Amino acid sequence: MQSLNADNPTRCGWCSSAPHYIAYHDQEWGVPLHDDQRLFEMLILEGAQAGLSWLTILKKRENYHRAYAGFDIATVAAFGPADSERLLQDSGIVRNRLKVAASINNARAVLQIQQKFGSFDAFLWSFVDGRPQQNAWQNLAELPTRTAASDRLSKELLAYGCKFVGSTICYSMMQAVGMVNDHTVDCFRYRECGGGR
Repeated sequence: MQSLNADNPTRCGWCSSAPHYIAYHDQEWGVPLHDDQRLFEMLILEGAQAGLSWLTILKKRENYHRAYAGFDIATVAAFGPADSERLLQDSGIVRNRLKVAASINNARAVLQIQQKFGSFDAFLWSFVDGRPQQNAWQNLAELPTRTAASDRLSKELLAYGCKFVGSTICYSMMQAVGMVNDHTVDCFRYRECGGGR
């Protein structure tokens, strides 16, 4: 645990001293997100992370933005075989054939979801009744890796044909986009993200 002072406040135990991690933890993780394009970005990045460290993905994030047309959902959904090969040759991203295919397939699924629900945002946030679930974990050991809500989300995404959307990946995305506040209570971001209210 890090000491509590203005220059080095107490952060969640998973946040290492790596600048990418600190910026992500302090500015993004657990902040309610409602923009479809950014929610799609997190869906793709969380899937890409499977089996790897999140720091690896954060370091490649700018490359993902470039390779995936700024995560424009319709553009990615229209990617064809040549785009798939381009992505597989791109050393700036995770070059895994299954993950690349899933990212394009998932964009097509998100378009279907948008058509049915009006937005990807409305669909995702319906799993927490439209407002962040405020938890009060004392330490990292208490944090779940999946919940009943992430199980339901995973099942629904799979029904739309999404890949790399197991319950654990879904819960990680829910944490990232602020559907749940899983900052531990000693973290300076806990209250900033709505904890204790």
